[in-house]
Amino acid sequence: MKNLSMLSAVLLLVVLVTGCGSNNNNATSDAPKAEGTTGSAEEVKKIIVGTGTEFPDVCFIDTNGNLTGFDVELVKEIDKLLPEYEFELKTMDFDSLLLSLETNKIDFIAHQMEKNPEREQKFLFNKEPYSIFLSKVAVAKNDNTIQSIADLKGKKVLIGPTSNQAYFLKQYNTENNDAINIVYTSGEANDLVAQIEGKRVDATLTTDFALKSHYPGADGKPALKTVGDPLIQSNVLFVLRKDGQELSDKLDEAIKTLKENGELAKLSIQWLGEDLTKTLDEEKSK
Repeated sequence: MKNLSMLSAVLLLVVLVTGCGSNNNNATSDAPKAEGTTGSAEEVKKIIVGTGTEFPDVCFIDTNGNLTGFDVELVKEIDKLLPEYEFELKTMDFDSLLLSLETNKIDFIAHQMEKNPEREQKFLFNKEPYSIFLSKVAVAKNDNTIQSIADLKGKKVLIGPTSNQAYFLKQYNTENNDAINIVYTSGEANDLVAQIEGKRVDATLTTDFALKSHYPGADGKPALKTVGDPLIQSNVLFVLRKDGQELSDKLDEAIKTLKENGELAKLSIQWLGEDLTKTLDEEKSK
C-alpha cells in the first residue's frame, strides 16, 4: 500500500510538471513580436527628399535658421496625407541633386524641377504638376519695339543652352526659317540684365516669377519686363528614379487632393506671390 501511495504521488508530480511546461510554451508563442519583425501593424517607409537652401521663396533658410519655402512646406503637407511614408528633407547644392538621386542618396527631388528630354532618359517624373510657369518674351523696361515673339525676327535672344526655352526657340526657328538669332549663355555668367540693357542682345524668354526672383533692378523691382502672350507651359514636377512609380503615384494623389481643397493655391500665393497653378490655356482665356 505504501509503495502504491508513493507511486501515485510520483505520477501526480509528473503530471503537474508536464502541465506547467505546456502552459509556459503557450505563453511564449503568444508574446508580442519584437520591433522590426513582421506583424499586423503597417510599416512606415522613410523617404529622403532632396532640396536646396538658396532658392528664395522656394527652398531657403529663413532668419530664424529654419528651412522653409514653397517646395519645403508643400512636402510637409504631402507628408500629412501619406501616413505610409515618413518624409525627411535633406539639403544640398542644386548641382548635386540629380547625382544624389541616381546614387540612391535621396528618393525624390523637390526643387522646382522641369521635365526635358535629357532628364526623362534617366529619371521618372510624377504626372501632376505642383506649379506651372509660363514663359514669355522679356526685354528691357524701356524697350517698346518688341511686343511679341514675331518682333524678334533678326534679333538676338539670350538663353541657357539646356533650358526648355532653348528647346522651344530651336523648334520655332525650324518652323520660321531661322528667324531668331539664338545666343547661348556660357559658364557661370549671370549678366542677362546687363547684356539686354547694354543692347548686346535684345531679349530672352523667361517667366514673371523668375524676373522677380533672379533679376531685380537697383530699386528692388524686376529689371526687365515680359511682353506678349505666354509661349511655353513648364510644368514643375518631382523627380524620382525609374523604380519609383509607386511613390510617384502616391505623390500625384496627394497633389490632386491639395489642388481640390485649395491648399496648393494657398501655398503658391503665400510663397510665390501668386497662384502659379494655372495652365497655359487658362491664362490665355483671361
